[in-house]
Amino acid sequence: MSESAAPRLSLVVAISSRALFDLGASHQVFETDGVDAYCRYQIAHEDEPLEPGVAFPLAKKLLTLNAQLGERGKVEIILLSRNSSDTGLRVLNSARHHGLDISRAAFAGGSSPYRYVAAFGAHLFLSTDPNDVRLALEAGCAAATILPHRAARARADDDGPLRIAFDGDAVLFSDEAERIFRNEGLDAFNATESRAAREPLSAGPLKGFLLALHQIQTLFPARDSPLRTALITSRGAPSHERVVRTLRAWNIRIDEALFLGGLPKGEFLKAFAADIFFDDQEVHCDAARLHVATGHVPHGIANA
Repeated sequence: MSESAAPRLSLVVAISSRALFDLGASHQVFETDGVDAYCRYQIAHEDEPLEPGVAFPLAKKLLTLNAQLGERGKVEIILLSRNSSDTGLRVLNSARHHGLDISRAAFAGGSSPYRYVAAFGAHLFLSTDPNDVRLALEAGCAAATILPHRAARARADDDGPLRIAFDGDAVLFSDEAERIFRNEGLDAFNATESRAAREPLSAGPLKGFLLALHQIQTLFPARDSPLRTALITSRGAPSHERVVRTLRAWNIRIDEALFLGGLPKGEFLKAFAADIFFDDQEVHCDAARLHVATGHVPHGIANA
């Protein structure tokens, strides 16, 4: 392969318009008065910028990495929307108003836009619509439902490092170990994981996203990176070893690893100052969203 034909190192995140901006008022018009009234409302207000939504602080920090790298387009946000291009003009105008460098978008005209995630080569799809997220996951795309949280506005002006935290089983890794825990209990789980400590876990739905983050991290000095990752898992010793060896086998660097042995995750996420945390279990997501933006990954036995 010639040097010019080498794959371009990039990170692509697709975000729905309702996750990126606060479309609550216009959605209420749709719910109350129907699609025609909604269209008239959006066109009448298309020069009025929308307020940031729950995913806005994350998108802002992701795009800031381009300036820190000195190269436009290394990190890209794709806008996906159920709007038509006509009613969606307000969304792109709002992105420009808020200084978000977004040039690619798909307006699906009332249909779910999830089917364009793979076509854009996105490493992650974030949406406020759980059904769209499930459809994307079923299609083999990394996806999460981003949940409302009280810290969204406060984090919008945070210019510190971008910090992304992950649960392990059924998120970065498959749910193979989680199934043993749920079906046979903690003792069987620990025994199985100890025996399989040197066998890498299979990939979960967000492995590709973590790998893309890792590749972007390699472009920065290791000790002075504006992007940090963390594994925050309910696992403890002895089941930690298989996780460490799995990440080593994948050749993925993760900056911080917290093996909590069943402790609640919320205070640890607050201490890490995560810009977003991904977990497969709704109970953990509901606790985490009190402190940080949270993405529910409806995958694995916990969501069967």
